[in-house]
Amino acid sequence: MQLEEKLKNIPARPGVYLYRDEHGKIIYVGKAVSLKHRVRSYFQPGARHLPRTKLMVEKVANLDYIITDSEVEALILEQNLIKEERPRYNVLLKDDKSYPYLKVTLAEKYPRVMITRRRVKDGSRYFGPYTHVGAVNETLRLLKKIFPFRSCKQREPVSRERPCLNHHIKRCLGPCCGLVDSEAYRSMINEVCLFLEGRQEDLTKQLAVRMAEAADKLEFERAAGLRDQLHAVREVIEKQKIISSGFEDQDVMAMARAFDEACIMVFFVRGGKLIGREHFMLKGTQDLSRSEVLAAFVKQYYTSVDFIPREILLSEDIGEEKAVIEEWLTGEKKSKVFLKVPRRGEKKKLLEMAAKNALLTLEQAQSSEAIRQEQAMEALTELAGALGMERPPYRLECYDISNTQGTASVASMVVFEGGKPAKDHYRRFKIRTVEGPDDFASLQEVIRRRFTRGQEERELLRTGQVSSKEANFHRLPDLVIVDGGKGQLSAVRQVMRELGVADIPAFGLAKEEELVIAEGSPEPIALPESSKALHLLQRLRDEAHRFAITYHRSLRGKAGLKSLLDEVEGIGAVRRRSLLKAFGSLAAIEQASIEELAAAGGMNKKAALAVYEFFHK
Repeated sequence: MQLEEKLKNIPARPGVYLYRDEHGKIIYVGKAVSLKHRVRSYFQPGARHLPRTKLMVEKVANLDYIITDSEVEALILEQNLIKEERPRYNVLLKDDKSYPYLKVTLAEKYPRVMITRRRVKDGSRYFGPYTHVGAVNETLRLLKKIFPFRSCKQREPVSRERPCLNHHIKRCLGPCCGLVDSEAYRSMINEVCLFLEGRQEDLTKQLAVRMAEAADKLEFERAAGLRDQLHAVREVIEKQKIISSGFEDQDVMAMARAFDEACIMVFFVRGGKLIGREHFMLKGTQDLSRSEVLAAFVKQYYTSVDFIPREILLSEDIGEEKAVIEEWLTGEKKSKVFLKVPRRGEKKKLLEMAAKNALLTLEQAQSSEAIRQEQAMEALTELAGALGMERPPYRLECYDISNTQGTASVASMVVFEGGKPAKDHYRRFKIRTVEGPDDFASLQEVIRRRFTRGQEERELLRTGQVSSKEANFHRLPDLVIVDGGKGQLSAVRQVMRELGVADIPAFGLAKEEELVIAEGSPEPIALPESSKALHLLQRLRDEAHRFAITYHRSLRGKAGLKSLLDEVEGIGAVRRRSLLKAFGSLAAIEQASIEELAAAGGMNKKAALAVYEFFHK
């Protein structure tokens, strides 16, 4: 009745609609010029839907909607919600959260250039996204060879009497020693941005002018450095293919698709030269037309880039959404943006080249994925045979404990599904009830917490009191692996019997001999060194160890910082937490100015001065 009532009262206004399943989870986000007409069309008696849409509509238990002032506002909100909620029935950029970017920290007095996977509104410029971290690393290495920007990690360079090695090998201008003023350094950073934008021709002109000026002033060493920079940039330009005599800035997008996923190839043309390419995989594309898939990609892609070219060439006409997307991109760029589908000439040939690359990339990706799935299934089948299981396990969970002589004791739960890491399901625990270095008791606490919580969540899901999005432990494993030997395994099995989950197989993996320990068996199971099953178990165990020790180091570092801040007069528990939240590390607090320290929550000028003087005097 709730859904029917909302369908009756939905307004004929532009906005965004959100479909939810019986557990309250958002399964689809869409936009509409008229919410009333669009949403009701899904639920009309006798409506003919494609199979995927029909399945989605059957799962809709409730809906929400948000009214906007225009279709462009609705488009922006739609993309933000898709990125945040990752609905099952929307077209999604595959793993787009992990794409790397090059970040130029323009908000700092002496900006840095670094690789990041998070885009935040902090005044920095982001170049990307890149689909291969190797390409980002190579670009960063090239930038360091051409431009002497600082590579130290502090937001502001630490004052030093003598410059570091990077300055001596001409890889840094030495702002830490006052060897360059902020204006000259900023000029160099602007050149870095020109390079990353693909405007190398403009950059070469600037470098040539500066080189001539330095030579006129008899600053021959500086002129020689600029000459070397100019030569390096020209080498890059020579490797770029000239594809247009019009010196345009363009993004060229072509698509190849399989049954349930598509590959979009993007060529970047800057100043008439092809400067690079990236490909992106999209999932959830079955039952959609080519124009719908491409339109969905264009909307998602341009929410995550800083540079929008004047012209975007597309391999497909994106239909009725073209006008609103152009309006949105024009507003973002602050100048007119055109979406075009060339029918002839050089632009058409460029799109055909991009399409060929997209098809080749898709075929390679599908081939590689098929091989990975086949190898994972072989490993799981072999593992099931070695452990005496009736069928290959799908969900594997591994547990590990990490502490330093019993302090800051933590545990990790790492999950593999289908032979691959399921990082969304990883969990970490602080050990609450165990004093000292007792791995057996720590494992028992973690196993008890994990399965007790799992049983509670399964009951809450059954009664509809929580949604699957809110439940973290309701999926039970097919196999439990413990990092350790007989003692650790016995401790875990004892708790599993108490909780009634002893039917789930559990084994230990001893580190040194790499033997699989089975409960009640006098002899361990020795898998061959070349065994795919053993390699899978080792990957699972090593990932659990990495995850646990990373968490432990984080807590230990914060504990050390807390104890150090205890020595600062006027800094209590509240201000300690504020400083930790604002700066995250001791080095960052040490490098912060008095004004930055005072800006942290709960701090004032007097407390900031006390912290500053503690570290500097």
